[in-house]
Amino acid sequence: MRTAILTASRRALGPAALLLCLLPVPGLAAAEGWLEVHADDGRLIAALPMPEGEAWCLEWNHSVAGFPVLDCYRHRDGRMVLERSHLPDFAAGLDHIPGRGRQVSDGEGGYWIEELDEPVPGNRYRLRVGSPEVNHRLLHEGRRLSLSDQAAGERVTIHLQTSATTP
Repeated sequence: MRTAILTASRRALGPAALLLCLLPVPGLAAAEGWLEVHADDGRLIAALPMPEGEAWCLEWNHSVAGFPVLDCYRHRDGRMVLERSHLPDFAAGLDHIPGRGRQVSDGEGGYWIEELDEPVPGNRYRLRVGSPEVNHRLLHEGRRLSLSDQAAGERVTIHLQTSATTP
């Protein structure tokens, strides 16, 4: 059973509304996994089911050039694994490090770095969410969820929770 991205708004939600965001989805076993984004104050920004084998990307607009950049992950064997990145240009801070993945053309002047296959330590990482212009967003199953709309300028933790990881 697939579900929509669950989000908690910056606006004050009643305890019952927040609880609904945290409840397990019927038919979705805990072992299958959830991708959760929490603010430092514990607020749930997003939660989406992420069963074994499922993929998602973090997309944002480059702070200088303005074009979208992608880091794409997969739930593989209970781990959050960075599989590939898309870089439309060799703009400031964007390049391929030899020996780290394989650079291939995207056919439109940019490139993908494939075969990164880097497990993320502890199945989580911290991110300072960018302004609305940077617009950090999660992409999953054709949907986009703007983290910047929910938590611009805040530190968040993006965490793949599985039966093998700790809360």
